[in-house]
Amino acid sequence: MEKRAISKFQRISAFKAREVARLIQGKTVEEALSIVDFSPRKSATLIGKTLRSAIANAENDEKNPVSREELYVKEAIIGEGPSMKRVQYKARGRAGRMKKRTSHIKVVVSDETQE
Repeated sequence: MEKRAISKFQRISAFKAREVARLIQGKTVEEALSIVDFSPRKSATLIGKTLRSAIANAENDEKNPVSREELYVKEAIIGEGPSMKRVQYKARGRAGRMKKRTSHIKVVVSDETQE
């Protein structure tokens, strides 16, 4: 059985967040949590929150609760969210465009055997 958690509109670029997401895919939940906890990146804390939520969803299921030791990270997907468009003023009366990017973080944990 697989459970998922989604965090939307997180203020980090999807390119930066995908680096950490690639590290935890296919790992056991305990190993993924240790990777996320000891990584110095901002994206690691955001992915860690989503991972903990997915674990809690699996553990607290009314019909079929699963222990933490049986779970592994099946997917960790980072999608691009909307970009906030802002203006940064430059010298000599000019202006430059800035894109403040956002991401949607989706983590799926499962207890079925890995392939």
